[in-house]
Amino acid sequence: MKATGIVRPVDNAGRLVLPKELRDRFNIQDGDALEIFTTSDTIVLKKYAPADIFTGEMDDLIEFMGKKVSKSTIKELARIAGYTINE
Repeated sequence: MKATGIVRPVDNAGRLVLPKELRDRFNIQDGDALEIFTTSDTIVLKKYAPADIFTGEMDDLIEFMGKKVSKSTIKELARIAGYTINE
């Protein structure tokens, strides 16, 4: 992990402002979602990119019951279940 030298305070609501330099560098726009990861003493923010829950694929996603699944995974699951999909 690389130190940026940037220090920002957390306000009384638990918020912190990401500096413009970082928002620009990582193409973070107003309203973008960030994922939060932790270890025992570290917090990591990552720009959220939805992916297929089975394969991690990020193309051709469909939302089903709050989860993302790619069309290729759906076709493979249908094949395994014995169904044929015509396009």
